[in-house]
Amino acid sequence: MSDHAPEKDHHHPQPLSEAALRAKAIEALLVEKGLLASDAIDKIVETYEKDVGPLNGAQVVARAWTDPDYKNRLLKDGTAAISELGFGGIQGEHMVVVENTARVHNVVCCTLCSCYPWPVLGLPPSWYKSLEYRARIVREPRVVLRELGLEVPADVELRVWDSSAEIRYMVLPERPAGTEEMTERQLASMVTRDSMIGVGRVPSPAR
Repeated sequence: MSDHAPEKDHHHPQPLSEAALRAKAIEALLVEKGLLASDAIDKIVETYEKDVGPLNGAQVVARAWTDPDYKNRLLKDGTAAISELGFGGIQGEHMVVVENTARVHNVVCCTLCSCYPWPVLGLPPSWYKSLEYRARIVREPRVVLRELGLEVPADVELRVWDSSAEIRYMVLPERPAGTEEMTERQLASMVTRDSMIGVGRVPSPAR
């Protein structure tokens, strides 16, 4: 699963914040002093990209699609249901899972900063943290989603959920047609990070 922004992301690169510049300076100093291996940060990032995050969230979604009882528990108490699969911890407390249906489409943001459920979605993409996305997705969600390549019909209710340090949201995307005979593992391989944020849909399987 790619950790790049959606294909039609038109956000321009933003200058690094003061905090980001400070973090880079500290990292460089630690490497120079021999206190941090130069590849240590890369390994941590790779862990969150490949082992922690989107792959975990995809397993949660696939289980919900194939196990109605688990789905009910997930929508009732996201934190507890997600922990059943062994995922949780820092940045994954107080999880709330919202379900996309034919009549309701949910999308997640964090207007104050960039609160994000790392244990199930991995590292937040740069566009998710951008001031433009955080501000516009609340004011004009249909327009922003359209720019990102997702058209939400006018007769579908659009709900925007604002994550915070107290509550982090994750979207349970709709299960695409044509997947009835797929195994849980096959289903998990189809689930994208963007579909769990709500800026994309899970694509139907190729025929």
